[in-house]
Amino acid sequence: MSEKKKKTGLEIGLTNYGDSGFSVYLRRSFAKSMGYSSEMLSQPIVGIAYTPSGFNNCHRHFPEMLEAIKRGVTAAGGLPLEFPTISLGEVFLNPTSLFYRNLMSMDTEEMIRSQPMDSVVLMGGCDKTVPAQLMGAASAGRPAIQVVAGPMMTSQYKEERLGACTDCRRFWGKYRAGEISSEEIQTIEGGLATTAGTCSVMGTASTMACISETLGMILPGTAAIPAVQADRLRAAEATGRRAVELIETDLTPSKIITQKSIENAMRVLLALGGSTNAIVHLSAIAGRLGLEVSLGRMNEISDNTPVLVNLKPTGDHYMEDFFAAGAMSAVLRELEPLLHLDCMTITGETLGERIAAERDGWINTKVIARHDKPIEPVGGLVALFGSLAPKGAILKRSAADKNLFEKEGRAVVFSSLDDLSNRIDDPDLDVTSDDFIVLQNAGPKSPSGMPESGYLPIPKKLARAGIKDMVRISDARMSGTAFGTIVLHISPDAASGGPLALVQNGDRISVSVKKRRIDLLVDEDELAERRATLNKKPSVEQPKRGYQKLYYDTVLQAEDGCDFDFLRSEKK
Repeated sequence: MSEKKKKTGLEIGLTNYGDSGFSVYLRRSFAKSMGYSSEMLSQPIVGIAYTPSGFNNCHRHFPEMLEAIKRGVTAAGGLPLEFPTISLGEVFLNPTSLFYRNLMSMDTEEMIRSQPMDSVVLMGGCDKTVPAQLMGAASAGRPAIQVVAGPMMTSQYKEERLGACTDCRRFWGKYRAGEISSEEIQTIEGGLATTAGTCSVMGTASTMACISETLGMILPGTAAIPAVQADRLRAAEATGRRAVELIETDLTPSKIITQKSIENAMRVLLALGGSTNAIVHLSAIAGRLGLEVSLGRMNEISDNTPVLVNLKPTGDHYMEDFFAAGAMSAVLRELEPLLHLDCMTITGETLGERIAAERDGWINTKVIARHDKPIEPVGGLVALFGSLAPKGAILKRSAADKNLFEKEGRAVVFSSLDDLSNRIDDPDLDVTSDDFIVLQNAGPKSPSGMPESGYLPIPKKLARAGIKDMVRISDARMSGTAFGTIVLHISPDAASGGPLALVQNGDRISVSVKKRRIDLLVDEDELAERRATLNKKPSVEQPKRGYQKLYYDTVLQAEDGCDFDFLRSEKK
């Protein structure tokens, strides 16, 4: 019996008219209406998930990148066909881009699965687009390769370099403290983001690009190429070529994203001093393939993974400096003894083979430190557990004040984002720099959908007194460009009835980075009474229709990546 021929190109996933021959005939006929020849229509098809948007500044150079990808696909003997999906512009979405990440992942997955393509190129960049595409492609199971937008370039204000968005927050803090004028902040506003591309620091976008390269899902050396450089277009062309080659090898995401490569990505995240958001996204990506990101294991890895990268928000430099300094190739070489080197990458080589081929690559040790002379001896992130966070919480210790790592303080509680906005700058607010600011109801189950509001502002009266940092606690997230002693992702969140919901003004809270603890120092009997009272309060009215209802009915907690429960695979 002859082996059944694998369907390719336009024969994939036929529209069902009850006659497969007619389906192919009709599909080819309609494709020819777009001017394609029979010869071109017989080529393998590379789909291109194309995400430009007038509401996404990070992707405004994508039309030029698209042409480069198509050039590479055509040169390699494929037919490139782009298709649109949702595009998530970080600062343009309400309540938050994370709220729509899962929707973008579903859109990506279904369009890959339902349209005739042999492989797919994922064009992403802005914070949530990279994880959404990796989640969708992992679930779709077709050969896939990612290409990222690349970081924007910095500009200048007087004698200072400006780059989004750590400098956005730094200057806004100065403005709130009365150190700069309204005219100055307007001038700075016009110079923070001056080119196409993602934020120019090691925020969430750049962290996720570096993680994608570590996982093996983008071409080596391409995560950090600035958006406006010609190398970015050459990388796009090479990605198109490789997308055609993937068809023959059937190299799907599940063969690249494994438990070992996930652990490699965790190590790189810690060495970068990268975004706390990456833990949420990496957990979601892993969950699509039945894999796991354990916060306990992260702590073990963090204890023997040095911080190597001197970039804002935890250091001095910007992404264009990181690229010139050797970028991910240099980081991976320095981490080599700690990595699983047998992991497959998108080129068909193992990670070890990739590192060996780049052994003599350039490194600027002012930006990327040697492993034996690190910036910090331990990783940038740490997970805390305790009575306030039974399922865990995250602290970016590389961006925090070490003097606040072992501390007990009085809780100053805000019950919601509106409450925070209304009272944080009240001159009569009872708060000192030794207190812990606590925000409730900003987690995944809250009406706000876990926004990047965890970077709680210093009360104006303290900021004007020169206070730069204090302990802040919430179930929210914070931007990867932010800094401070901020405990995030408290789980379970307050809206789910977690212990955070029980905190009241004046309660004592203990934080210990050394012990990996965060505890609410309130008697259990008192907490039981509060819980009974909380359960009697009317719950927030939940949405009754559409995507919002789907979200609130099925979203998981932070340790499970805030994915939807029905999108995750069974654990392997």
